[in-house]
Amino acid sequence: MGIVQDSLERADQQAFTRPIPKSAGAQMRFLVKQHQGSTKAVAGLLGVSQRTVERYVKDQIKQPKAALGERMAGEVRRRWQPLVRKRARARAAQQTGMVIETRARFGFTAAPGTTDDGRMRRLTQHLPPEYAGRILAAQDAGATEAELQALAAEGLQDVYFRDSGSRADGLLVELTDIDYVEIGF
Repeated sequence: MGIVQDSLERADQQAFTRPIPKSAGAQMRFLVKQHQGSTKAVAGLLGVSQRTVERYVKDQIKQPKAALGERMAGEVRRRWQPLVRKRARARAAQQTGMVIETRARFGFTAAPGTTDDGRMRRLTQHLPPEYAGRILAAQDAGATEAELQALAAEGLQDVYFRDSGSRADGLLVELTDIDYVEIGF
């Protein structure tokens, strides 16, 4: 995944009302339940044998190796509380919008005689629901990382740099060289 997609995933996880299961056995039982009881499907998902999955389910193995523990926790997080996640995304897309905090290089295309040199900026900006909705819809539709970055840049261009149309008409903003992006609903 990319930096914006990862940040959207973390924003989803901030909406969780309960923590994910902590023990390896509980995480494995959750994954098996999500796959309609198929230990074979979970084994294929995690890259382990079916017997290993069964041992975790029965609590015969309690401590996974670091790599397997990270994969299990990641898969559980991806599937945890889907309705809570869906409601948070719908609220952001329709009512509250989202907050983007980023440190990136912003380059500009503007009228002759103005500067278009990119420079590193740290911005924290609330994007209204229409931009949040477009970004979330694009992610749901399988947009690439470049497309998500372009949508985020368009939102920042309109809200921050153009001040919602009251200045810098014709300014086009490009988001490159991203250090980090944090998104919150």
